[in-house]
Amino acid sequence: MLLAIDTATRTASLALHDGGGVRVEVTWELADQHTVGLMPCVDWALNQLGLEAGAVRAVAVSIGPGSFTGLRAGLAVAKGLALANEVPIVGVRTLDILVAAQPVQVGSLVAVLQAGRGRLAMQTYRRARGEWRAEGEVTVTTIDRIGEDWDKPTWLCGELDAAERKLIKERLGKRVTLADPARSLRRAGFLAELGWRRVTAGDVDDLDTLAPIYLPTAGVAAE
Repeated sequence: MLLAIDTATRTASLALHDGGGVRVEVTWELADQHTVGLMPCVDWALNQLGLEAGAVRAVAVSIGPGSFTGLRAGLAVAKGLALANEVPIVGVRTLDILVAAQPVQVGSLVAVLQAGRGRLAMQTYRRARGEWRAEGEVTVTTIDRIGEDWDKPTWLCGELDAAERKLIKERLGKRVTLADPARSLRRAGFLAELGWRRVTAGDVDDLDTLAPIYLPTAGVAAE
């Protein structure tokens, strides 16, 4: 059984994958209580299948970008389980989890997550060989500036509330297509699928050196 853990932001998600598919998945808002709320949810997920922690044979974890507290909490639990059970661990970039839920189509895709102080962390993806591939590095922008350099229609997904979605659509018009809120919710089921592929391919990470990717410190200042 592979356990997938994503606590990169206030939206947290857990899933259990047995190789045939996702057996348990839960997504919820943690606020700032990552350390307190995470382990009870891991226990709950295992209990749904009548399992104990020893049944975990691989771990996949979101490694960022994301919040300092959230990433550290998720990695601590993931590494603890991997070490205790002597099983492989896989780190997956946070925005790649979100993008895994998006249909692959013509054009470009931009994924975002909240970076605090009115900022957004943003990653651009392009279609290549039938899947989305990240292009360039994660950058920081704001609601008022995202898309100002887009000259072609772009698919946008990620952590945006109703007011932010409205402002972006009003400003960019036909230059943006907003993924619906359900597709913009990061789900650990997709993290589990990404992790399972890597584990079965032998593409695993080193337990000791696996580290979080924090939000860029340089970028657009909040207005």
